[in-house]
Amino acid sequence: MALSVAEITLAVIVGTLAAIVYSLRFLVLLERRIAGMEENIQKITSRVLKEELKIEKAEKEIARKLKR
Repeated sequence: MALSVAEITLAVIVGTLAAIVYSLRFLVLLERRIAGMEENIQKITSRVLKEELKIEKAEKEIARKLKR
């Protein structure tokens, strides 16, 4: 059974559309993972900032006590 040019073209178009849909699905999953990573990085950064502020406060307190 030989396929006509129209059927071959249609098969190529359908295959291309399926590949595009699969790629978009993969990109959405990848974007969700990256968003989760960004959230974790923001949490870690805020923790580090809090610790740095505590250290700076302690340094100022020590410097103030040493000036006495």
